[in-house]
Amino acid sequence: CKRLLREEPFVKLGGERFAATTAAAGVFHAIAGAAEEEAATEIREAVITVPANATGAARFRTREAARAAGLTVRTLLNEPTAAAIAYAHEMEVDGEFLVFDWGGGTMDATLLLHDDGFFDEKASRGVNRLGGLEIDARLRRMVLDRAPARGRWSDSEKRMFALAIERSKIMLSHQESVRVLTPDGVVVEIGQDEFSEAIQDLITRALDPVEECLEQARIDPQDLTAVLMIGGSSQIPAVRAAVSEALDCELVDTSLCDPMTAVAEGAAISAAAMDGELKSIIRVVNTHALGTITKDRAGKRSFSALIDRNQRLPQQRMKSYEPTKDNVSQLTVEVWEGDPDRDVDHLDNVKLTDLVLMYPRRCTVADGVFDLEYTYSKEGLLTVRATLQKTGEVVLDGEVKVFGDGNVLPEVKKELDRLLALTPAGRPAATPTHPQKATAPVQGNGQSQGSGAPRPTPPRAAPLPAATSAGAGAGTHAGAGATASPLVIDGSNLAWNGRPPRASGGKPSFAALEAAVRSLRFKHPDRDIHVVVDATLRHDVSPEERPRVEKAIADGTVVQPPAGTEGRGDALVISIADEVGGVIVSNDNFAPFQKANPWLRAPGRVIGATHSQNVWAFTRRVPNPAVPGQRR
Repeated sequence: CKRLLREEPFVKLGGERFAATTAAAGVFHAIAGAAEEEAATEIREAVITVPANATGAARFRTREAARAAGLTVRTLLNEPTAAAIAYAHEMEVDGEFLVFDWGGGTMDATLLLHDDGFFDEKASRGVNRLGGLEIDARLRRMVLDRAPARGRWSDSEKRMFALAIERSKIMLSHQESVRVLTPDGVVVEIGQDEFSEAIQDLITRALDPVEECLEQARIDPQDLTAVLMIGGSSQIPAVRAAVSEALDCELVDTSLCDPMTAVAEGAAISAAAMDGELKSIIRVVNTHALGTITKDRAGKRSFSALIDRNQRLPQQRMKSYEPTKDNVSQLTVEVWEGDPDRDVDHLDNVKLTDLVLMYPRRCTVADGVFDLEYTYSKEGLLTVRATLQKTGEVVLDGEVKVFGDGNVLPEVKKELDRLLALTPAGRPAATPTHPQKATAPVQGNGQSQGSGAPRPTPPRAAPLPAATSAGAGAGTHAGAGATASPLVIDGSNLAWNGRPPRASGGKPSFAALEAAVRSLRFKHPDRDIHVVVDATLRHDVSPEERPRVEKAIADGTVVQPPAGTEGRGDALVISIADEVGGVIVSNDNFAPFQKANPWLRAPGRVIGATHSQNVWAFTRRVPNPAVPGQRR
């Protein structure tokens, strides 16, 4: 819905129609809820990123959606700027950055200057409706050209086919060909080379804003310090090759600027800077001109810009205007955003609102001349003021409400409540991340459950006896022949056990974790043991231990969460334990996850670990209850 906020169309969700702003509010509500679960605190403020070429109307609707979800918007930060902030913060490098931001819906090119923590957007151009959706459509057409639909597809089949197309597009960035199965059961093979050729025109369109951006800023490509590629579409090999060739440069590697997380990281750094935790100044520019509409004597309408495009914010500009005839008592001032070089009715030009200028008395054209002043803040708030030149009287003074923060309209809140009341669509059961020894559960009739049966509630592990030595704890189920519950080890937690904190120069010990696993295997040879570590562990350990960590990950001795997993390793530990009915070995409280997983506080589901004098002791524990989030 992000790119739809420009025009506010309706979208269909759960068989019902909602305004795009309402759908976006639902997304913000989900994000805030997940953040509160993760941080175990109340979330009421946010830095929100938007496409660099988002119009004022789209920015307003973004704020409106966030407000409806209960969030106060500290600032709206352009996505390319956020990515550049993340890169500059990581690399500590100054210079001119070009950010090529091509995601699922929009394409932006932004040129930024970074100098000792100071970020300055010098130019930004983009295309609003060009992204992964258009690339998906092109791949879909390639498949259907070779295997036309034989019959009418159900909504479910259409969704599954759309998902298959998107997955195939992603796979084509890493392999030479893909095989796509249509709902009719026909398999179509598409090669990477022919796919690249089929989207060349889209790539060419995506390069246009890059050229415009450099031209506006009067920067030669060879003077660029770094070219950052962010967004999923920017990772297509043909796209990266085209950008590299067009700019005759080497692109920043994805390991230094993650295309899928750099924007979020930059927003977090920006929030820290706003709170005074970091030395950083972020200065942005407006990507669309702000002005009004004038008419000549013949009635022809023209876009008169007060604040031109690519001006540093905050910005204040004034122009003089006069009525077109005598004896007027009021005028309508149309506030517009867009491109004054295009026709007024062009899609890039949007009327934000009408404001009424009231004269204190009827006047002639000469007496009615006024100075119109626009003040545009870096947060995107616009105020308009008009003053009569002859008398100095203020005849218009107001804020353009389409930009501002305010109370959520009752109808918006009502629509969001209706959206949140929808029943979520069912999702397939999670696939275990580790091979399981157990056979399929047996139902009451003695038959194994098929794949279509609902996943049963994981069996509750038997209470563990208290223990104070290395030889106690982690008992098996009571009763002859009972299957011992698997052990799910929070590897990163144990690796840090008893170690100095990172802030004091401490490092986790993979050797200590290996010793803990050996101890548990010796005591419980009949148990399946899963070892989970955070994705950062191999970077946190000493250089000497890093190869051992990487080897353990490669051979499956330990597992780490896939990229993009919410909650990092903790979430994967809980997911596996929930899936197999296992016992978690960790000293973590898992506070952010207790609400969604109340079984964490059930007796026998978690045991603690203590490392003392080269001996590991495992004791039964019940994590302390999560403390309700407090307002910060």
